[in-house]
Amino acid sequence: MFTMRFADYAKIYLKAGNGGSGSAHFRREKYIPKGGPDGGDGGRGAHIILRGNANMNTLLDLRYKKYIKAPHGMPGGKQQSTGKSGEDLILPVPLGTIAYEFETRKLIGEVTEEGQELIIAKGGKGGLGNTHFKSSTNQTPRYAQPGEPGEEIVVEIELKLIADVGLVGFPNAGKSTLLAATSAARPKIADYPFTTLEPNLGVVQLPDYRSFVIADIPGIIEEAHQGKGLGLRFLRHIERNRVLLFVVAANTDIKAEYEILLEELRQYRADLLEKPRLLAISKADLHPGYELPEEPQVDIPYVTISAASGHNLDALKEMLWMMMQTISEDE
Repeated sequence: MFTMRFADYAKIYLKAGNGGSGSAHFRREKYIPKGGPDGGDGGRGAHIILRGNANMNTLLDLRYKKYIKAPHGMPGGKQQSTGKSGEDLILPVPLGTIAYEFETRKLIGEVTEEGQELIIAKGGKGGLGNTHFKSSTNQTPRYAQPGEPGEEIVVEIELKLIADVGLVGFPNAGKSTLLAATSAARPKIADYPFTTLEPNLGVVQLPDYRSFVIADIPGIIEEAHQGKGLGLRFLRHIERNRVLLFVVAANTDIKAEYEILLEELRQYRADLLEKPRLLAISKADLHPGYELPEEPQVDIPYVTISAASGHNLDALKEMLWMMMQTISEDE
C-alpha cells in the first residue's frame, strides 16, 4: 500500500473572520432616563496565519484542507464594551514555506524561521459603536457601523526545503544510498530509475558534536527545466540549499553528465550556479583500487566515494563542512 509522507504543495480557499458589528445601545438606568449612547465597538475577525515549525518537513497537514474558515468577531455591547475578537487560526508549516495568491501568483510572503508568523488572510475590522458618532448636533446617534468582512482568498502554498547540502544528480546516481550511508535517514533504494519520488532529509553527524542537514532531491533528467520527468516540482527544492553536492556515478561519462546537470540548473535559475559546488563521484568501488581510468575534466573540486564500502565518506563530510564554514565567514 502506498503511503504519502511528503507533500510540497497545497491549494486552499481561505475565509478570514468578519468583524463584529458596533452597538447602537443607549444608556438606560433608573435615575438616568435619558442617558447618552454607550454602544461598544465590534471585535476584529480572526486572521489566518502560517507559523514556522522547525520540526515539520511536509505540507501534508494542509494538502487535504480545501476550505478553511476563521471565527468572526463578536458584536459590541452596552457600556462601551468591545466585542471579543475572533481567535486567530494558526496553521503550522515547515520552514521554507511560501504563499502566493492563486489568481495572480502575487507573493504573499514566506516563512523561513522557527515561530515566524505570516498573515495570509486578514480578519475584518470591528464596526464602531454609536458612541463614536455623538456630536454637538447629534446627541443621540441611533446607528453604528457593521463589521468589515474578512478577506476571502485562494492561496497556493509551496515548500522549498531548507538544507545545508542538496544532492543533485540523475536517477540511480547513488544519492539515496549516499544519504543512507551518511545519516540516519532511510530513503527507499532500488535498482530502477526514479526510486526517489519525494525529497528526503538527513542529519549528518561529525566528530566534536558537529552536524549539518543534507537533502536528497529526486533525480533530474535532461530537459527537467521544461517540466520533463519530475521537472520543476522538485528543482525548486535546490534553491534553498547552501551547498550543492553533484553526484555522478563512476561508470558513466562523468564530465558529460555533470555538464548536463549544470545546464539544467542554469536553465531553471542561473543564480543557482553561484552556490558553492562539489562533485562526488559515486560507485567508485566499480573500479579496482577506487581509481578512475582517467581524471574527469570538471571545473570544481571532486572526491571519489563508495557508499557501499564507506570509501572516502568521512573525507566528503569534512569537505562539505569546510565549505559551509567558508560560507558562514563570508556572511
